[in-house]
Amino acid sequence: MASRSLGGLSGSRGGIKKNLSARNAAVERRNLITVCRFSVKTLIDRSCFETIDDSSPEFNNFAAVLEQILSHRLKGQVTWFGYESPRSFWDYIRVACRKVSQNCICSIENMENVSSSRAKGRAWIRVALMEKHLSEYISTALRDFKTTRRFYEDGAIVLGEEANMLAGMLLGLNAIDFSFCLKGEGLDGTFPAVIDYTPYLKFEQSSDSISSDEEELRTFGSSDSESSTPENVGPPLIMDENSWFNKCKRVKQKYQLTLEQKGYLEELLCLRENQLSESVSQNKILLQRIEDSDLAHKLEKEQLEYIIVELQDQLKSYQSLDQLSAEVSLSQTSLDPSHSQEGDGKQDTLNLISEGKEDTPSLLGLCGSLTSVASYKSLTSLKSNDYLASPTTEMTSPGLTPS
Repeated sequence: MASRSLGGLSGSRGGIKKNLSARNAAVERRNLITVCRFSVKTLIDRSCFETIDDSSPEFNNFAAVLEQILSHRLKGQVTWFGYESPRSFWDYIRVACRKVSQNCICSIENMENVSSSRAKGRAWIRVALMEKHLSEYISTALRDFKTTRRFYEDGAIVLGEEANMLAGMLLGLNAIDFSFCLKGEGLDGTFPAVIDYTPYLKFEQSSDSISSDEEELRTFGSSDSESSTPENVGPPLIMDENSWFNKCKRVKQKYQLTLEQKGYLEELLCLRENQLSESVSQNKILLQRIEDSDLAHKLEKEQLEYIIVELQDQLKSYQSLDQLSAEVSLSQTSLDPSHSQEGDGKQDTLNLISEGKEDTPSLLGLCGSLTSVASYKSLTSLKSNDYLASPTTEMTSPGLTPS
């Protein structure tokens, strides 16, 4: 019986330990994600007033939070002898982020002043923020579930539901312009990153809580009136005055900030009104130009249609004239057959001459072509009196004259 009771106690203790470990892991994940959200918000707020660089405490805190998240439940590297050596999140990033287009993995691996794996991981955070691709790197790494499972243990943030929240939170950092020096002390990988929780643990009392504290102090003083002295009541009144002074100072700062924002918005509104009036005037000018161009196009279209109609009428008149000339020629040929016969005879003679010329090529070789200039000159020279005898001279020669 005693052994059974001891077994039951050990079993219950094992279950309690499991529940406690699960609860601690859940609280740890929730704390890191919440602090990461706060650090991103403070980083965005600070970027509205100044440039974010290595000296910014908001960035240093954010980098420490991100390093803690990526190192949460990271598996160690098993050596040949079976020992497990610690790993850095850079070993996971350089494998899981190779698929990102135009990634900076190779450039960080080749950096001369960065030797340790932790320093390379910190350099990667800075380069990814300057490139505005940190959210893309994290999303790509989380999508490679096989590689993530190989590097992290169960219960890690990158393996849980919080991973999707992490990628969404980092997306807002793409709107910030970062400026980092990759040779500074921030890349020293000898010491682990430490998160500063004090900026997120500030407690501000409301007006209701202050009044309730005053009532509690009064009741406490009345109940202990015998032992109370004016010196004992003094400090709470001084604390109350300091709290009111601080509250007035904060209200004044908010008022000044609101006035500055009001002036900026008024200037922006005036600028937008001027731009709107200019755009309206330009729109009117463009509409007038469009109307003028439409009117000119209509007039041009009407003129072209009128020209087309005139050309069609002229074409019809020319066709009618051609028909009339054809009819007149037909009527003349029918009324004058002799003329047609003579024309046919002349055509036949011309055909015979052309055939004769074609059948006697030796004449062409002997006399040359009549169309050429040389042939024409030879013909004119033959017609001259030097080469051809005149019939009048033959008739008047002394041998043939009658006595």
